[in-house]
Amino acid sequence: MKTYFTVIIIGYLFGCLQWSYILSKTFLNVDIRTLGAGNAGASNTVISIGWKLGVLVAILDILKAIISIFIIKHLFKISFIEENYFLLYLNGLFVILGHDFPFFMKFKGGKGAASLLGMLIGIDYKLGILGFFIILIITLVTDYIALGTLGLNLFLALSAYLYYGMNSVLISLILFFIAIYLHMPNIKRILIKEEKGLRGVLKKKAKTI
Repeated sequence: MKTYFTVIIIGYLFGCLQWSYILSKTFLNVDIRTLGAGNAGASNTVISIGWKLGVLVAILDILKAIISIFIIKHLFKISFIEENYFLLYLNGLFVILGHDFPFFMKFKGGKGAASLLGMLIGIDYKLGILGFFIILIITLVTDYIALGTLGLNLFLALSAYLYYGMNSVLISLILFFIAIYLHMPNIKRILIKEEKGLRGVLKKKAKTI
């Protein structure tokens, strides 16, 4: 029980490092949640402020998940064993829960795409590389980050099924349903063709520079 509690607390506290909120508040004196899609995440930072700050936020959100998982690997000396790898998935789940629902922001954070990618990299860098290309290709083909994120969630579940056992699959499915819940407004706007595409947003930002 103490092991699970440690894994959960470390994950949640790292997840609460809400870089889009921290950086936008520090340097621009603005709450990112009042802009664009109304959430604190890398994609909304790109859309609302610009790609430079958005990329920095994405990198930091990826890193917080990687560092959290590496700490768990070190603490519990985790090797390629199904039961132990469940701790990495549990830690990753709470990193993303901390990102999506940070306690100091009244539980209104981001949507966890970058941290999910960081979780994959932390578990196995080869899966992380594949995950990066999956979210990139789906986003470029469809023009929607939301669909790329859902594709990444499905890849997490598939890789867990193939390599890490049913407990890890269960956590992956929890993350997938959380992603669907958080992206439901985006999905509805995509269906009625009102969602802003990434290419259009970047072109518009480029014209204002």
